[in-house]
Amino acid sequence: MTSNGSVDAIVPENEAGDDVQPLNGILSPGFINAHCHIELSHMKAVIPEHTGLVEFVKQIIYKRENPFSENLSEDYFEKLLDIKHKAMSRAVDELYNSGTVAVGDICNTADSVELKKDSPLYWHNFVEVSGFVDAVAAKRLATAEDILLSFIKAGAKEGNSLSPHAPYSVSAALFKLLNEKTTGQLISIHNQETLAENELYINKTGAFLELYEGLGINIDHFLPTGKTSIKSWLPYFNNGQKIISVHNTFTSADDIAHNASPISYCVCINANLYIENCLPPLDMLMDNGCHIVLGTDSYASNWQLNIFEEIKSIQQHFPHISLENILKWATSNGARALGIDDFFGSFEKGKKPGLVLIDAGIARRMEA
Repeated sequence: MTSNGSVDAIVPENEAGDDVQPLNGILSPGFINAHCHIELSHMKAVIPEHTGLVEFVKQIIYKRENPFSENLSEDYFEKLLDIKHKAMSRAVDELYNSGTVAVGDICNTADSVELKKDSPLYWHNFVEVSGFVDAVAAKRLATAEDILLSFIKAGAKEGNSLSPHAPYSVSAALFKLLNEKTTGQLISIHNQETLAENELYINKTGAFLELYEGLGINIDHFLPTGKTSIKSWLPYFNNGQKIISVHNTFTSADDIAHNASPISYCVCINANLYIENCLPPLDMLMDNGCHIVLGTDSYASNWQLNIFEEIKSIQQHFPHISLENILKWATSNGARALGIDDFFGSFEKGKKPGLVLIDAGIARRMEA
């Protein structure tokens, strides 16, 4: 590599000259975290494990602005913003120090704008839009566009796009508006993270009904499609979008059999274990030739933001999957999914992919 971090050449050892440094382990390009929520970093250990997704969503809604159950004093939100910024800064340090070079980050606010300006990481900011009632669709979209503009005005070299939150939180009207606004762009969506999401769309039954009732959301307008979640939301996006579908814990082979859109399936195994105590269907995704990428999700749903810990968890629960395959998901596949494979994801002349040394002892244990 050159002094500025770009790859100069890949040559055989006998052509490398005299100044060769032997390393004990595996050299990997920097990791790509395709799904993170950096602005939830202040919620580490706030929500207990294994609540199930519906209860987890409920607690995120109630606790993200008051995670410590404090009395809301006059200066509370000023203090909370400082807590958020410090937590996000520590999270970025962890990402960087554990080998991540690029992040697909979900944003519901502009809280992370300043943090990302001078960050050593590349960020694609997915500004998330939600609203399960058609009447609020235009207002919710306008709010998200204001947040998106904050990131664009910051001028950092990063990607920015609007994205739907999840099928259970986006109305038909909002899906249609987003389809128009994201023509030819990269979007992200939480998909089939719980069985209740399929139940909602197939029969209008399941745990989400209780969530809507508790939030005072009238869903009389919602008509079940008789189809699974992904078969219900995917047809809304027909304007050339590239899609990162996140979690996919309850996605089946039949769900993906006829998908025409270019989709990357993002696996966040530790978050799946933290929330639902379920594993993603990796064998099914592999058997069907899916483009797999890795993410960590947030501190609210994970013990760390370290992609290597995701790799280790996959090896633990799917020991038959080779380290080579998993590293591909964490590097070149992730870079391609975020549209940054001209610069990241592999060792090729002119790229600046970053460099991670995986200790040989760890690698051997993982492959055993």
